[in-house]
Amino acid sequence: MTPHLIRPGDVLHLTRAASVQFIRPITVRVIRVLTDWHTYDGWLWIDAYELDAAGDAVRRRTLFLMPSGAAHLEPTPRRPAPRRPVSRKVVVA
Repeated sequence: MTPHLIRPGDVLHLTRAASVQFIRPITVRVIRVLTDWHTYDGWLWIDAYELDAAGDAVRRRTLFLMPSGAAHLEPTPRRPAPRRPVSRKVVVA
């Protein structure tokens, strides 16, 4: 069995397969894995941003889950923000 690695930046879909707390599935982007927090074998703690349907972070959460039950998703591509022209003032000496 291959290990289910979770790394910062991963986008995960969490359902009851990951933990009973996810009665309603959520999508999160991992901030960090809390490796210094001791837990049961096969479980871990993560800091993550909960994402809305548009892929925007709406809440920061600390979550306890079983990595084997987490589904890895591809991050949604982000459109670059439109650039505004920089107004420059001409200084006459």
